[in-house]
Amino acid sequence: MSLADNIRKVTPYTPGEQPQHKVIKLNTNEFPYPPSPKVVEAIRAINASKLRLYPDPDCRELRETLAEEYGLEPEQVFVGVGSDDVLSMCFLTYFAGKKPILFNDITYSFYEVWADVYRIPYETVPLREDFTFDPAGFIKENGGIVICNPNAPTSLEANMDDIEKVVAENQDSVVLIDEAYVDFGGHTALPLLKKYPNVVIIRTMSKSRALAGLRIGYAFGSRELIKALHDVKFSVNSYTLNMPSLAAGVAAANDREYFEETVDRVLVTREKAQETLRAFGFTVLESRTNFLFAKPPASITAENLFEQLKERNIYVRYFKKPRLSEYLRITIGTDTEMQEFVKVLQQILP
Repeated sequence: MSLADNIRKVTPYTPGEQPQHKVIKLNTNEFPYPPSPKVVEAIRAINASKLRLYPDPDCRELRETLAEEYGLEPEQVFVGVGSDDVLSMCFLTYFAGKKPILFNDITYSFYEVWADVYRIPYETVPLREDFTFDPAGFIKENGGIVICNPNAPTSLEANMDDIEKVVAENQDSVVLIDEAYVDFGGHTALPLLKKYPNVVIIRTMSKSRALAGLRIGYAFGSRELIKALHDVKFSVNSYTLNMPSLAAGVAAANDREYFEETVDRVLVTREKAQETLRAFGFTVLESRTNFLFAKPPASITAENLFEQLKERNIYVRYFKKPRLSEYLRITIGTDTEMQEFVKVLQQILP
């Protein structure tokens, strides 16, 4: 046996590029506007001398704030370092059996990474040819289910009746519903929490709350499932969220007016961009996210367009994978950024 035999080997998740020079950055689904002014005030109000102390391990104030916003009890709320951390803890907590977990073949690619890291067997369930969600593939023996809704990178939303069908038919399994993009026009599965004890919903402040840099994610579920999640968290790292993140999270959750105003601006820009791309001959799926999933016209390949945009300092996301390689994922930026994107497209397209 060699040293290498004792080292865990996985293929890591690949995030979108983070260029260090000035570009129009439409490749990582970040929010185009700054966070709420109340967030800035909350961070400035932090007493720096208190940074010598550990943050609240229970994240009580943030959990209470989120519980009040969504009509839940604090004991039904879990928070972590971005939804990636929350999802990771969910995989570690809820998928400890021997049966394979299920998730779609085209979805957030981190699911496969966590399954590999934690040695969780898994099977992928194909989306339909048009990338829509098919509940039938989830009605079989499993050790857990993960559904990204609205889905990434396709931008499509599954019908809530189909989601409930999967939940109802799998009450011996935990069903994770990743709602990272639900604030951009999607329908939430929150009402299912009152009907089914096997549902856990994951959210993030990285998208619609403009706090990707502070890493704040959270989960909703029954008291029992959230307690199990906390038990694992406290066995791994008691102090997950730092003081600035906790303060910012509370402030962001309390500023509903700013949240709604800026999300609406993104939605208006998204619809304009969608119409423009279709006028250029793109096939654009009906987005319920803060990005578009678009297939360029036949005159140019997605990979070629991706490279030409990058040469002009406009970054979008290209996935060189089966069924995805003909499409680009384009984050919605500010109106000015999207206008420049369209201008450059006009220069590139034949």
